Amino acid sequence: MDSFPKNALGMVMKMAEKGAEQPEKAIAFQGAPGANSHLAALDYAPEGLPVPCFSFEDAIDAVKHGKAGSAIIPIENSLHGRVADIHFLLPESGLHIVDEYFMPIRHCLMARSADAEIHTAMSHPQALGQCRHYLRKRGIIPVAYADTAAAAAFVAQHDDPHAAAIAPPLAAQIYGLQPVEESIEDAPDNITRFVVLAPEAALPEAGGPLMTTFIFEVKNIPAALYKALGCFATNGVNMTKLESYQQGSSFAATEFYTDIEGAPGDPKVDAALAELAFHCNMVRILGTYRQARRRGVID
Repeated sequence: MDSFPKNALGMVMKMAEKGAEQPEKAIAFQGAPGANSHLAALDYAPEGLPVPCFSFEDAIDAVKHGKAGSAIIPIENSLHGRVADIHFLLPESGLHIVDEYFMPIRHCLMARSADAEIHTAMSHPQALGQCRHYLRKRGIIPVAYADTAAAAAFVAQHDDPHAAAIAPPLAAQIYGLQPVEESIEDAPDNITRFVVLAPEAALPEAGGPLMTTFIFEVKNIPAALYKALGCFATNGVNMTKLESYQQGSSFAATEFYTDIEGAPGDPKVDAALAELAFHCNMVRILGTYRQARRRGVID
């Protein structure tokens, strides 16, 4: 908690105290008050109690240790790709993905003065990447920081007239900064996908399309991935996400993070997963949950 800027600590402590009073309603997020993940927590669970955490690991630990009933974590953005290393964090945590949430992202350039000549812009690397064309066009130097709102807090408490932060407009209100320009993201359809993590797997209610997320490690033999992916094609299961990662320093074991439409219990999904296991060293389901946004082929 001490890692937050001093002018954010008071609010962080108050929010943490409220969450501790009703941990079942607490929803942990990474970032300072006013961050995009804070807004996502408020939008996703209006009756919940958002609890700021300095890192993704801290947010996950809050759920693991019973300090929060759930955590909301950004995993991918439409402009800048993957956010959190959920493929590393989630399997070792013992938590489960129980829901997903999509939120439009709007970035605001803010400084101590609205008329300031801006030389640097501080923010989370994801936010900087989502505004890279804007920054490059104006010759503003991007400076990476832990999260968007904490960057705003940092700028507010330091007397640098040429420093700015990129954060949600709410952060300017919280930390007493002035908006220099709003909606500076490089595309208007800037959307981040969040996943909700909980200690126990949830059984989605009947009705509506489902999503299942899992990781698998193919055997280190020729055509292993080809054969593994063929399991879904032959069984008519739609795969919407596939990302590869190396495990360990040998670069011999490739692990994949995957989303598919459907859920265990569906004969097609069960058949595909059974065939997949034959071609893999490991298959591990991370969660089955309701699709917040419909996938599949658009006619």
